Amino acid sequence: MKVYFAPNSRAVRTVWLLEEIGLPYELERFTLGQREMRSPEYTRINPNGRVPTLVDGDTTISESTAIAQYLGAKYAPHLICGPDDPGFALYLQWLHYAEGMIMPPINNYVVETILLPPERRNPEMAARALKVLNRTLEAAESHMAGREYIAGDFTVADTITGHAVIMSRRLGADFGNLPNLGAYADRLEARPAFKAAEAA
Repeated sequence: MKVYFAPNSRAVRTVWLLEEIGLPYELERFTLGQREMRSPEYTRINPNGRVPTLVDGDTTISESTAIAQYLGAKYAPHLICGPDDPGFALYLQWLHYAEGMIMPPINNYVVETILLPPERRNPEMAARALKVLNRTLEAAESHMAGREYIAGDFTVADTITGHAVIMSRRLGADFGNLPNLGAYADRLEARPAFKAAEAA
């Protein structure tokens, strides 16, 4: 199994889940923005030139949440909720919450504060993105009241939406009124598999 990877990207989610499952993998490492990510060799594997991409035998898959669903279904049924599970709908809701709600303002904020050259950055757009991000986190904060993990026990959903929560905090989202999410992020960052993914 091979993972095309860059630090501080969604690829950390994939490596984290592989570490949780205990599956062996090989890393093909990039840095974000590296020219080789747009090379013909890599765009034949992932036409968007993005990470992560997982290659598992004859299977190639490149959306981080889809990778997580694939790995959970194929290799870690104990980390997913099936249709007969009472928490199935809740699991699906929060598995997809990261990409639907949290990551769009994160993406906008990162563009305006990190990726664009200073002369092209727009502080008003950055502030607006951070405000939207904080609103999306409020819903997650309410959901996490009285919960250790997002859908009962630790599941694949925690590697996706939990990772987005961690990145939100690291990027400067206001966690002053988010004690449930703060404690949740602390629990996730303390997991050995998460630490191993970060070390990658």
